[in-house]
Amino acid sequence: MNTTSIAGYRFPQRLYPLNLLAQIKSRKMSGCLRVSSGTSIWSIYLEDGDLLYATNSHDAFVRLDRHLNLISRQVPNLVSAVRVQLRLLFENLQATQVELTPDYRAIGWLVEQQYLDAQQAATLIEALAKEVIEGFLLVNNGSYELIEKERFGQWQSLARLNLASLVETCQQQLHRQRPQGFEAPNFKPSDEQRERSHPNFVRPAEATPAASAAKPANPVGNSEPMRLSKQHYTIVCIDDSPTVLRSISTFLDDSMFSVVMINDPVKALMQIVRSKPDLILLDVTMPNLDGYELCSLLRKHPSFKNTPVVMVTGNTGFIDRAKAKLVGASGYLTKPFTQPDLLKVVFKHLK
Repeated sequence: MNTTSIAGYRFPQRLYPLNLLAQIKSRKMSGCLRVSSGTSIWSIYLEDGDLLYATNSHDAFVRLDRHLNLISRQVPNLVSAVRVQLRLLFENLQATQVELTPDYRAIGWLVEQQYLDAQQAATLIEALAKEVIEGFLLVNNGSYELIEKERFGQWQSLARLNLASLVETCQQQLHRQRPQGFEAPNFKPSDEQRERSHPNFVRPAEATPAASAAKPANPVGNSEPMRLSKQHYTIVCIDDSPTVLRSISTFLDDSMFSVVMINDPVKALMQIVRSKPDLILLDVTMPNLDGYELCSLLRKHPSFKNTPVVMVTGNTGFIDRAKAKLVGASGYLTKPFTQPDLLKVVFKHLK
């Protein structure tokens, strides 16, 4: 396959995203179109001119989590705890130029772990692609290159979308969002755009819109990332504030957790021994016995030498963190905290 005409420019120039997509569609290219513009990088994965996935490096996991939250109403397995675990596993992975992006690999993991079936994954990928391509169509300068499929170490196809149909849908959406009189660009570029876009551009064949329904494909199994070792966990929360205890109990209201609430630090040790928790959330400032003292006592007990103990406090100074480290605390959760803050800390230490 001859890809010379869109092999890419590595230096910023005037870009016409529609031209690039039209060429890819007409030539049935396979690989990744990677476009850099400012601080954003678009990665558009293709198979014979069909779209496999589209993502933008800016807030990729925020976007993915937002879409997962929307479909969680129809997919009960996608509880917030699973979504936080997903981010912990994949968000900080460093992808090389010839690897599938971490957010796409995260979707593959959801399919492998049976949180999503193939059709649900395809629907998710289509919704994400529409949002990303809408933004991509508005790019007017940058650099780009086509990375051929053969250069990738792995290639997982979870869905195939008709590129022309999806682009037309995005154009219509952009047209509705623009002021009256604004004309959205057409997927079939003008002669002037062709000439200015690339000197070696070959006029694409007429694109025939096909059904926009995603066609799920069988995922290719990958080696499994780190997983939690159990399906159910006991979390002990020790705090003299009923409000804080209720918040933690509400935030961890999931079949994965049993929450034991303790409001008297003096009686806490015996209750903890009976509960045999997997993780302890411990308030620092309590009457009679503060969190540092209680943590030190716990570390002296043979059953809790290695149990994660997370200090919950509004004090985040150097001295406070040093004291927590000295008594053997595993981590810190700063008040006030949100549900994602809490879940992120919990999963971090349960791993």
